[in-house]
Amino acid sequence: MVLVTGANGFIGRKLVQALLSKGVPVRCMVRNPDSAQLPSGAEVVAADLLKPETLPAALAYVDTAYYLVHSMAGGRSGFERRDRDAANNFVAAAEKAGVRRVIYLGGLGETGEGLSEHLRSRLEVAEILRGGSFATTFLRAAVIIGAGGASFELVRSLVKRLPVMITPRWVNTRSQPIAAEDVISYLVECLGDERTAGRTFDIGGPDIISYKDMMLRFAALQGKHLFIIPVPLLTPRLSSYWVALFSPVPPSVSMPLIEGLANEVVCREDSIRTLIPISLTPYDEAIQQALKEDAGN
Repeated sequence: MVLVTGANGFIGRKLVQALLSKGVPVRCMVRNPDSAQLPSGAEVVAADLLKPETLPAALAYVDTAYYLVHSMAGGRSGFERRDRDAANNFVAAAEKAGVRRVIYLGGLGETGEGLSEHLRSRLEVAEILRGGSFATTFLRAAVIIGAGGASFELVRSLVKRLPVMITPRWVNTRSQPIAAEDVISYLVECLGDERTAGRTFDIGGPDIISYKDMMLRFAALQGKHLFIIPVPLLTPRLSSYWVALFSPVPPSVSMPLIEGLANEVVCREDSIRTLIPISLTPYDEAIQQALKEDAGN
């Protein structure tokens, strides 16, 4: 049995559908099954990583668990503590249940004093999971491009509502965006490839571009003109406040993401491309796929 935590999230729903299409028995862990929008054919169990007493039923007879949970949506204050508590609760319950493998999707980011709260928390969760008795596969992703994803919706809202954008220097920070469907391919293929057990991999698309170019290219694909004016004194934290005013993404999610844009997120190793040689989607094509998917919903 394969467990998907965070199954009702942006990546979780796509992953559940992909696993079911391959005949994998899937159990979806969600806090509220009544409001979950999950594909038919999956087992659904109500559990909350912050409530340890709910976890044994979710983890019973599970061989591999996908860890796709983060706590930013629960409010900005204390999300690092919630992430830490959730990971520790999961490790304790998974060890007791005899889980053999865990596959964790986290974020890229170099270690150091300048790391944002969001990226620092993602790395801390990875360390907690890797401390478990099971084998943890850690996939470190940069910006994930897909309809419904926070990063995609953030960029789209800015391009749509702000034809002239005054930004801090983070617009020149480099990133390596990856299409959501490529992330799903890596997650699914890792399940069947034991060579990935217990290892950490950077995953990114074929393009390394600045956030400025990401927004300009997004605008061009929609036939829009966008003017970006960098202002050296405007910090990522300050810019996150006005970005929150123009984005449908909750401030508890958008503000940590914006603050994290000061950190370069580029793959430092590409060994997963040898183990799992999928055809990676270029940035422009990933945007077009996301827009098409959104229009079809």
